[in-house]
Amino acid sequence: MKLPVAPLLATATTVALLALATPAQAVTAGPHDASATNLGSQATCYGTTSRSYFQTGGWGGQAGPYRTSSRCVDINVRNASAFSTQACVIFIDQTSNCNYWTYLPANSNWTTIATNVRDGVNFRVRFSNSYYQYEPLVAYHAY
Repeated sequence: MKLPVAPLLATATTVALLALATPAQAVTAGPHDASATNLGSQATCYGTTSRSYFQTGGWGGQAGPYRTSSRCVDINVRNASAFSTQACVIFIDQTSNCNYWTYLPANSNWTTIATNVRDGVNFRVRFSNSYYQYEPLVAYHAY
């Protein structure tokens, strides 16, 4: 499904397995990746995270697909961008619609965007910005 937004360049960095991203490209993070270095010290749920990066935030974007794991009960997102955004989860095996929109302030902490999600569920994370953003949209996903 193509979104009616400006073309975005997206890449995803995965600290562990489970993230094959379209339009993003999944890459395993190594010790040279600064974002991977700090994630191991966080709680078990955040030990497996994916990073989505959109060169220009535009009106938003979409990251994934991802598959939930037994590490987290919820799907969590942390906005590492210089601007606020909203995020929702699309359970792609069931629907192409968002569950609900959750506001993520600029440089936010971890925020739950879907609760009590079963293991092994395929999903995408969709972002929506109020204004066109020229800065990169960067987010981390724990699932």
